[in-house]
Amino acid sequence: MSSARPDEHGIPSEIKENLASFDTHLSELEAELKALLSINRNELTDKLEPIDAAKVDLVAAYAINSLFWMYMNVCGLNPKEHAVKQELTRIQSYMQRVKEIEDKKKAPKLNKDVSKRFVKSALWQAAQKREISANTEPSTSQQSVKEGSGGKKQRRK
Repeated sequence: MSSARPDEHGIPSEIKENLASFDTHLSELEAELKALLSINRNELTDKLEPIDAAKVDLVAAYAINSLFWMYMNVCGLNPKEHAVKQELTRIQSYMQRVKEIEDKKKAPKLNKDVSKRFVKSALWQAAQKREISANTEPSTSQQSVKEGSGGKKQRRK
């Protein structure tokens, strides 16, 4: 057991430190959310691309549901047995979908005209190599096929 001694209000010092940290983080979050909430949503989304507007909405929804999750914990309720858990999971799946859409945008695109030129060039070079090899002596694999049973080479006609 911990030897945390309670102060004059009966709160152990370890818990008091955790509460102070929690209060600090909540104050920082409140300051960040005030900046977001002070802007009219329509003005904000008009200036943004649709994917960025979706990100803003998802972050706001996630923040609100996370705060409710923390509130339930502070009240001594189990948020895992509440619908807020499913809501957070749903929002996370949407965030993953937005990330997939962004990744598709960043993926390299195939330039069909350039690919056609590469393929035509490769086919032309392969045809030239075949033509050159057909005009030269047969290779060793062709010679072994043309050898007779006595080990003599048959002449090409």
